[in-house]
Amino acid sequence: MQENNSFGNGYDFSQSIAFFKRWGRLLVIVFIIALALSVGVSFMVTPRYLSTAVIFPTNSNRISKAIMDYHYSLDFMDYGTERDCEYAIQILSSHAMQEAVCKHFDLMTHYGISTDDPHKLYKLDEMYTGYISVKRTEYLGVKISVLDVDPLWAANIANYMAEYYDTLCHQLHHDRATDAYAIMTEVCNDVQNEMFQIEDSMRVHPGHEMSAKELISDKSKRLADLQVRASQTKIDMQNSVSYKFWLDKAMPADKKAYPKRIIIALLGSFGALFFSILVLLVVEWRRRAKEAK
Repeated sequence: MQENNSFGNGYDFSQSIAFFKRWGRLLVIVFIIALALSVGVSFMVTPRYLSTAVIFPTNSNRISKAIMDYHYSLDFMDYGTERDCEYAIQILSSHAMQEAVCKHFDLMTHYGISTDDPHKLYKLDEMYTGYISVKRTEYLGVKISVLDVDPLWAANIANYMAEYYDTLCHQLHHDRATDAYAIMTEVCNDVQNEMFQIEDSMRVHPGHEMSAKELISDKSKRLADLQVRASQTKIDMQNSVSYKFWLDKAMPADKKAYPKRIIIALLGSFGALFFSILVLLVVEWRRRAKEAK
């Protein structure tokens, strides 16, 4: 009685069984060699440790308005919105942040990049973006992740980025507030000069005193409003507050995050096995084609 090696779709497995009987020993040898080589390569890869810091950005409300304006409905102590989270990610991923981190930790030397290399900046950027990442968490937080051969360095870099985030935010706000304060001061001086000119006009033309007083009253109200705004802007310019809430500070990892030796070994060995099967199938196909001729 002939054995039926077909499956439900009518495919005959007898050829496949014959193929693995013919080449089984070779495939086992290839698998073992590939497994040994993959394990060896995995031990040659320098291990890296992962440290993460998580922060919540504050909202972008002005501290001066929150303190001085009783009718201001938003609280600068609130957690940031989705927009503030995107702003934080952009600042943490900026070239200014990268330049500060690379300079503070001398990453070019740490990463083993020669200063004489004509492509040193490109290589530094590739390694920086490969080992340091900034991503948004599920609940509008920002996670700073750093991979490094030294677990302490990884933690220090992540914490430094979170701290320097405040510095960059303060620089941006300070520069804008300084420009705004200079403009407001100039406008206040112009309004005061206009009031002086109206008062001089009253003395020269006493018949227009009523209309002049109305003008002075309007100018005084405008000047008072401008002075309040200038005072608020000056507070924003002179005071530095934190633009984040710490959730998790980075800690040195006690276990490597990369490489995953088991994954490397399995991928290497099964990849070699799959490639060997493809090569042998091509060899068998050519052999049959020649026999058919």
